[in-house]
Amino acid sequence: MTRRRGSEPGGPLLYGVAADLGSARVKLWTSDRRGPVEVRTAEGDRTVLVRRGAIVDVAAIASLLDGLVPVRAHRESVVMVTTPVGSGDGHRRDLLEILGPRRLLTIDGVKAAALGARADLTRALLVVDLGAQLTEVALIEAGQVSRGHRTPLGLDDLGSGVSPADLVRAIATATIQMLDDDCGPRVVDALDRGVLLTGGGALRPELTYKLAQQLGAKVRPAPAPITAAVRGAVLALQATCRHPGSMNR
Repeated sequence: MTRRRGSEPGGPLLYGVAADLGSARVKLWTSDRRGPVEVRTAEGDRTVLVRRGAIVDVAAIASLLDGLVPVRAHRESVVMVTTPVGSGDGHRRDLLEILGPRRLLTIDGVKAAALGARADLTRALLVVDLGAQLTEVALIEAGQVSRGHRTPLGLDDLGSGVSPADLVRAIATATIQMLDDDCGPRVVDALDRGVLLTGGGALRPELTYKLAQQLGAKVRPAPAPITAAVRGAVLALQATCRHPGSMNR
């Protein structure tokens, strides 16, 4: 996605980075790579960068991102980062501290995952992103997240007092509560259409089956669900650079 800004011949180069900051894996893409790469993070002997969707090591993430951007491109780099549902201003302040003067773009992680899965966002869509330490549930309407809920439970909690049934029940309860306030035609359409499941949980057929039972709706795993969000962030980044102002920063 490296390109010249505007139509001025010989103008400055624009360098793109997309990042999905997960609790178990940080997924990254740069405009000089063919595909996303990932950095695994874990408790113990490795630095924990993100926990339960919150950034816990600003310096380590800053160092990681700095290593991706060539020195020549720092001033003209654009970074698209996925953010969890309901992360608030504190998350963005952390990102601004990490990225410094570079241009920061953010996108809801659930929307990015839907984009990466090539879902049709012209219709209402329910998305469940089941990750290592966080589960996000969102309703996307007219291409934007209209409501969302996050639960501090994920795959890492299985076997630590949380059973698959407990995890699925918590996700189903969050989904039903989120939709309780509005049973309008778009919500009904989304339920009829079914749930898009992303994140590592989409690789667990037993969780997909149990969630479909609990919700009484179809649940379809996204293709390559672990990297869906970073792929969607890449698409959003490319679209934004082609059409400046098309996405809020």
